[in-house]
Amino acid sequence: MYILRETIMRFISLINFLIIVRALFSWFSRNYSNPIYNILYQLTEPILAPFRLLQEKLGVKGMIDFSPILAILTLDIVRRVIWTIL
Repeated sequence: MYILRETIMRFISLINFLIIVRALFSWFSRNYSNPIYNILYQLTEPILAPFRLLQEKLGVKGMIDFSPILAILTLDIVRRVIWTIL
């Protein structure tokens, strides 16, 4: 169980890191042809897209995308639940 728990925790930490890097990357560089940005986009978009859709359904519109914050908070909740279960 220890190996499974640690693997899940490290995976969630990696996803959190990638989401933060993508958010920072979007502030400084808008070069969508950059291969690093493409990899970040492909790895994080399946996680961020549902939160972006939820944000639209709730009527939260504007220039700021809150989906990375919502995704990180949700992943933290999942991490805490898994930590107590395993």
